[in-house]
Amino acid sequence: MTAEPRSGGIAPPRALRWMILGEWRAHPARVITAALAIAVGVALGFAVHLINGSALDAFGQAVRAVNGAADLQVRAATPAGMDEALYPEVALHPGVADASPVVQLKATAAGADLTLLGLDILRAGQVTPALVGQPMGGPGSAFDLGALFLSRAALDAVHQRVGATVAVTAAGRTFPLRIAGVLPGVEAGRRIGVIDIAAAQWRFGRIGRIDRIDLKLAEGADAAAVRRTLATALPPAATLADADSDAQQGAALSRAYRVNLDMLALVALLTGGFLVYSAQSLSVTRRLRSFALLRTLGLPRAGIVVQVAIEGLVVGLVGTALGLAIGYALASVALTRFGGDLGAGYFGGVAPALAFAPGAALLFAGLGLAAALAGSIIPARAAARAAPAVALRNAGDVVDPRTPVAWRVPLALVGAGVVAALLPAIGGLPLFGYAAMALVLAGGVAAMPWAARLLLAPFDAHATGRPAFDLAIRHLRGAPGQAAVALGGIVASTALMIAMAVMVTSFRGAVDDWLGDILSADLYLRVDGSTGGFDPAAQTRLSAVPGVARIAFTRQVPLTLDPGQPATILIARPIDATLPLIGPTSAVPAGTVPVWLSEPASRLMHKSRGDTLALPIGRNTRFAVAGIWRDYARQQGAIAIDTATYSRLTGDTPRDEGAVTLKPGADPARVRRALMTAAPPALSGQVEVASPATLRAFALTLFDRSFAITYVLEAVAVLVGLAGVATTVSAQTIARIREFGMLRHIGAGRRQIVTMLGAEGALLGGVGGVAGIALGLGLSQILIHVVNPQSFNWTMTTRVPVPLIAGVAASLIVAAAATAMLAGRRAVAVDAVRAVREDW
Repeated sequence: MTAEPRSGGIAPPRALRWMILGEWRAHPARVITAALAIAVGVALGFAVHLINGSALDAFGQAVRAVNGAADLQVRAATPAGMDEALYPEVALHPGVADASPVVQLKATAAGADLTLLGLDILRAGQVTPALVGQPMGGPGSAFDLGALFLSRAALDAVHQRVGATVAVTAAGRTFPLRIAGVLPGVEAGRRIGVIDIAAAQWRFGRIGRIDRIDLKLAEGADAAAVRRTLATALPPAATLADADSDAQQGAALSRAYRVNLDMLALVALLTGGFLVYSAQSLSVTRRLRSFALLRTLGLPRAGIVVQVAIEGLVVGLVGTALGLAIGYALASVALTRFGGDLGAGYFGGVAPALAFAPGAALLFAGLGLAAALAGSIIPARAAARAAPAVALRNAGDVVDPRTPVAWRVPLALVGAGVVAALLPAIGGLPLFGYAAMALVLAGGVAAMPWAARLLLAPFDAHATGRPAFDLAIRHLRGAPGQAAVALGGIVASTALMIAMAVMVTSFRGAVDDWLGDILSADLYLRVDGSTGGFDPAAQTRLSAVPGVARIAFTRQVPLTLDPGQPATILIARPIDATLPLIGPTSAVPAGTVPVWLSEPASRLMHKSRGDTLALPIGRNTRFAVAGIWRDYARQQGAIAIDTATYSRLTGDTPRDEGAVTLKPGADPARVRRALMTAAPPALSGQVEVASPATLRAFALTLFDRSFAITYVLEAVAVLVGLAGVATTVSAQTIARIREFGMLRHIGAGRRQIVTMLGAEGALLGGVGGVAGIALGLGLSQILIHVVNPQSFNWTMTTRVPVPLIAGVAASLIVAAAATAMLAGRRAVAVDAVRAVREDW
């Protein structure tokens, strides 16, 4: 016959095709749901990877356009720059062939933002020729102090032609400059302007200061040796970096965020694998008699495994192909809607272009196929091990309800997850934390037979007197294998969704409380620090505005402590009660200046109260940690220092922000207008005054934008979970037509059977919901207390979104019950005699 095995022990291709297509024609919804579950996981993972790759590539191109092609760079550690006297020392260092000093400023021209570079044209021509402009008015115009050279993108942005004059604003000063030519060597899309370095220093208040020195090494020089000797010769105000250090900073700053998104996407793929396993397990269970018959006719165990594996492979191929297409479309929409950082704010001003990544496509296609195959082979092997004679008489469940439940493996998996959660991060990434989540999730799903028996035991102890409900309890207790399979997908998707929901709720609540602590003033005013800020005269004038009781001025300065890492923010501010301290302030050693580290800075720098540290400000000044404070705004870390101490050490007196306390009875709107009027004319249109409520709402909006992808994943988890519930319960119901026929023969009515199925579905949904919520709460603790601190270096307390959890539980119960009843109406429509004909 056609099912007779060939020499290899596997059924002929025609027989395999006939059996597989027959199964799919009978249950198309199960196949479609399994393929969609794989597609969702692949799509999310592929989309996140494409977005991250495109953003980092665009950010790297932008940095390279500004930095040119220097072999090494000496950079100022603070925006104040470094003494230009360092230039000849660096230029004469052994192994350095040429050096080019650079002044770098944030500027605007005709309303367009651009990076303004001040260059020594002769030196830059030897070191970074791509940044040298092409004069349109003869060679002499390159040395004109009023000449400005723009990249093509900048020229388009200012809507001017070569020869026109445009007003350029930088460091709080505005000067008209003539567009003398273009920068043909700058990559397309990069807004860069170049002027003579002397003009940049003179016109924009940088006399005697430079921001970086671009270096070209001598031919044959040992780059590592030059770097090592030069680094030791630099003063604290300067750091040594290569041309890719800025790109490395951006990658380091966003790395944890990117890895977390990748992991969340893989979690969605894992959930899809559980749903494939659930669907295939039900299919295999329903076909136990068919497989047993084939076994008696000579088909070996491997034949069953191969058939089910091929089914899973085809489902995986369809799912991965669909997932890759959806993922590419999602990435395109996300880049347009949210940007390359998905709203997290890591790559401001960068507009990445989406590029297809064949390697990533193959990777996620492989992961999708692996998930589908694993979800198919595991139940197939279990069915293949069943004895044919027993399986032919089996009513459909492979597990004897009297068999003791295996608890050692689930306990071992959960225990291994707990141990992994206690391990430290690797390279700043919580890899063991995610391994812990995977182990705990696997242990929780594996424990479902035990959990189902435990949760259903109270119902089974006493008869209720309601036949439909009692039959539902007896069936679930008598078919533990089917119940465990049905619960696997429900528990996996529910647990992951609850874990993410609790983490996001806890994080948002912590940020909200923190904002309430730090936004204690009546009004806040700020100006971009690159404009120069409010000088002492402006501070005095603003403080004298009628209705103002006092203004606490602050300044934020980025400090480059490591060229390959994001800059740490130094905040000069009054150290008062508005600084949200974690624990008390400690006395510092004699001869040191006290500073207060944010929680992320403390973790990144491995410093605690009383420890000393070095900062690139002041001369031969030693600093010590006086306290730790909570900060959710600066993942890269922040350092607070008393404002008077900062001015004394640096001579930097302007401030860029101010917290305004009003006099009793003062009108906030009137004071706001007065503050805008009292601002220096040079800062006209650049000063912002906002209320705490506005700032709080804005900050929470940014938070929600940065977690928009997480909200999407939560919604996907809910939909996939509910789809899994519907498909699983429907497949189980349809597979029990003979059982319903027998119940009809002994007097059960159709309505009673449908009610019984509704009770079974509700119980499955309830058990799955309870187990999934409990498991999700456990996973959330790993996210909150392991993954978040190791990824972003901040801590928070757990907040449980009770309404959401209750809604999820209710949705699971209703979805399972409704689906079972709808499928039951179809199943009981079959004639009772026809339903049991196989027993004749």
